[in-house]
Parts: sequence; structure tokens; C-alpha cells
Amino acid sequence: MRTSSILLASSLFALAACGGDKAPSADSVAATATATADSAAATPALGPGEAMLAIPGGRIWYKVSGTGTGTPMVLIHGGPGMGSFYMKSMEALADDRPVVRYDQLGTGKSDRMTDTALMKIPRYVEELDSLRRTLKYDKVFLNGNSWGTIVAIEYYKAHPDHVAGILFSGEAFDIAAAEKEINKAVAQLSPEAQKAFAQYNVDKNLEAPAYKKAVDEFYAKNVWRHPVAADVDSTMSLLGVEQYRYFQGENETMIVGALRGYNAVPDLPKIKVPVLMTTGEFDELGPKLIEQHTKLIPGAKFIVYKDAAHVTQWDAAEQSVKDAREFFRAVDAKK
Repeated sequence: MRTSSILLASSLFALAACGGDKAPSADSVAATATATADSAAATPALGPGEAMLAIPGGRIWYKVSGTGTGTPMVLIHGGPGMGSFYMKSMEALADDRPVVRYDQLGTGKSDRMTDTALMKIPRYVEELDSLRRTLKYDKVFLNGNSWGTIVAIEYYKAHPDHVAGILFSGEAFDIAAAEKEINKAVAQLSPEAQKAFAQYNVDKNLEAPAYKKAVDEFYAKNVWRHPVAADVDSTMSLLGVEQYRYFQGENETMIVGALRGYNAVPDLPKIKVPVLMTTGEFDELGPKLIEQHTKLIPGAKFIVYKDAAHVTQWDAAEQSVKDAREFFRAVDAKK
């Protein structure tokens, strides 16, 4: 999920700041959100392997990479609303198997979405299955990050026969527990940052310089520690603002949106396919919590990456690809 103790507009600020670029002004943040919303009718320029798929509510963008013969892998991005661009490092596995990267409706290069009737988890599951059917894949590997892990486990529950294995990175299976972990991370920040977050909870002032500095500190420690500046820019420009607000609300330390109360932990022992669970040492959602969840899944493997935070696709890109490659190859070898 989009992860920090901030309002969405302030999240946009932090995205640029952590990428090493000059933080945008409030006006430029508003302009970014407006430009994103206005892009609904536009069809992005399509490159090799890219296409648009019509689904109820609009069209989603997807890209198929690689000619490998292994079981296809589908990347499921976080947010809700992040878009898939930040996961493109995983396309390195395309020499083993087809890798499908897609933007959920309302995000990335897909059509915009403002109708909250479409912002339901079962619709995201059907969206993913529509893509699988279109590509004529019988079985796929799922590789989900953050909010994408929710889509992945819900897809598995609905279509277990079409899932060969799952990689969950930075999982968010218990929202109430995740919220507690986020607040633990905030409590590990500098005294100045903690004071600024506490003051924000009183006055809700996004423009307070101390609050903005605290947001930067949180991102740099617990969201991503080694961001790629160009990828941060691209990710920020493709945000799905409406989904984030609907599912999350305005502040990640107080989850008041549709995700409030979500808990898939009782489903974990029922997973019967191979699972790899990964996280970063400083993941705001709590490595110890994620390890506990891993132990509930029969035969699941757990990996924690040193000096990495929530977005391991940036912080531990090379090792993440290596471990994913070994995991998926091993599953394929047992077919």
C-alpha cells in the first residue's frame, strides 16, 4: 500500500524529496493530480509487448516481456494506486518465463477511475483474471507487493487452480496489525519527527515545515532507502489518487477507508501452493510480523533483505530478482 503517516498530497511531496529531486510546491502537486485525472481518455503510446485490455469501467494497460518457457509470472503492484512502474526490475526474469506487468484500473497508464462502485477487491480479482484469460495462461505465478499481496491472496482464494505459486513482498494481510507496525516505525524516528507527527494529529497542517521534514525522514528509513530518482518521478506522475483515498483515507496511521479491518491471516494456513515471503529489514509493515505470517503458510520460505525498507524492488533489486528466479525455477522443476 502507499506507506507513510501522511496525507496523499504530502505523499506526493515525499516521493520527490526521497528521490533526490527538489520537492514540488503545493501548486505543482495539485497540477500533477489534475493532469493524472485528465489523462483518462488518452491512450498511451504502446511499445513492444504492450496492449490495452477493455474491462468493465475502462481499459487497463499491460506489457508482456520475454520468451522464456517457464510458467508465466504476473506482477501485482501496490498502492492502492501506485502503478506498476516501480516493479519493472522484476522483468529481468523474462529470460526464464513471460513476465506480465499491468496497471490496475485507475493507475499508471490505465484509464482513470473515480467510481467507487468499481473500487472493490472482487473487481480487482476479476480484472486480474480477465488479463490471465486474455493471455490464455492456464496457470500463473503471482508476484505481489504491499496492496498487491491483498489482490494476490484474494485471487488465489477465488481461483486456486490457476495459481502455481506466489511471491508476497511487504505483505499487508492484517491491516490493524500493520497500522501498529507503522506507528512503531514512527516512534523510532528522531524526537523532532515524532513531535511533528504528533502535532499533525492535532492540527492536520500539511504545510508545516517540521511535518514535511518528518515525512522525508520516515520515507527515507521505512519506505525506500535506495530509490531510483527517475523511477520515483515516473511513479509519482502515474499515481491513482482516488483509489488511495477510498481504500486508505488521508493518513496511514489512521486507516479509515475501505481497507479498515481487512484481515486475511485466517486464510494463510489454507494456501496449498509454494510461497516465498520477502521483506526489508526496515519495512514499515514490520519484518517480525511478516515472519509470523510466513510461519502460518505450510512450507513457505521467508527472506529479509538487509538495509532495505518496504519497496524491496528498489532497495534490494538485484537480490530480489535472484531469489525470485530461484524460487520460481524450483517450483517449475517440480511440475
